[in-house]
Amino acid sequence: MPIIKHPRIRDPLCQEWDRKAQKCGLRHTVYAVNGDQYTGEWQDNLKHGKGTQIWKSTGAIYSGDWKFGKRDGYGSYSVPDPVTKEYKKMYTGWWEKDRRGGRGVYFYSNGEQYDGEWRKGLRSGWGKMNYKDGSVYEGQWLKDKPNGQGVLRLPNGNRYEGGWKEGKKHGPGKYFYPDKGQLLEGTWVADIPKCGALVDFERENAAAPTELPLPEIELHDPAAVLEEARAMFDDSHN
Repeated sequence: MPIIKHPRIRDPLCQEWDRKAQKCGLRHTVYAVNGDQYTGEWQDNLKHGKGTQIWKSTGAIYSGDWKFGKRDGYGSYSVPDPVTKEYKKMYTGWWEKDRRGGRGVYFYSNGEQYDGEWRKGLRSGWGKMNYKDGSVYEGQWLKDKPNGQGVLRLPNGNRYEGGWKEGKKHGPGKYFYPDKGQLLEGTWVADIPKCGALVDFERENAAAPTELPLPEIELHDPAAVLEEARAMFDDSHN
């Protein structure tokens, strides 16, 4: 009996060429149409795994983890100095969905530095910020601003410990003046102390204490004060 051979069904050439062009696994440098270049691992035609990207327009370099085409995991981002052309690291730490997310260190162009937590590309969580004037803030952040509880240390030695809201002192707090040996304890609203008490604090160790010590504030029990007032009222009406 004759054997009939049926021709093997093959995909169209365009599909076969597209399948061969799909990038998967470790690849050498791949250039984009705009001149950007990427060297590293791929999966399903997307950057996935370890890899290095160089942007032609800025010269910036990212080297680290990728997940389905986006920076995700641990990596560092560097940019060239406009004068020396030497690369300076701007950020090293964790990324999530192409934005800074998790713990990381950011180096600002003016010399400032933030070391702490990030969320959706913004400083959020616990972190420490070193400012160019020598001030240091360490505490809670929310959407790029101090928010919650934190400590601000100034170059002259003064410091504030207490609440913050949207980048300003807000709520109960303490402001220390080590050079004068004084402490202001009270409540702040939008960076302004609204009420509180100024007392001597470690005056014996102060570099430039005030000429005379502050008088001590005598605190009374509110219930006892009220009872005394009632007794005086009753006596006046008897």
